Amino acid sequence: MSRKLIRQAAADRFDLVKEIGLKLHDVKVAVRYDGSPVLKAAGVFMAGIATDESAEADSLVVRCDLDDRDLLLEDAPEIYYVTEFYERHPVVLGRMALLDDDALRDLLSMSHALAMEKTGRRKRDKPPVINP
Repeated sequence: MSRKLIRQAAADRFDLVKEIGLKLHDVKVAVRYDGSPVLKAAGVFMAGIATDESAEADSLVVRCDLDDRDLLLEDAPEIYYVTEFYERHPVVLGRMALLDDDALRDLLSMSHALAMEKTGRRKRDKPPVINP
């Protein structure tokens, strides 16, 4: 399967990520330079389709505290992973086919909090709540 077709399949699976993420405060969908969709909170990257060739097809890349990433990698290595390319960034990769709605809500809530913290808004806003 070509890289373009793989990206399209991942973009289709990204619809659920958008549905959940857009329920959070100040989250918008944007498009990266390569055409792949991402979620941004107050203009700061939150989540997107992993497009580096080191990532497995259909992987989601999500902003993540490094300590939390270590816990995710330890607790569920079948779902979460990191490649050398992404290792230096505060993100974790997740296999979209294995992420259920609850896991996505948790990941996106965590990512949203980190993105808002980066903007300085988190201190003024109430914690995000995603209702199922």
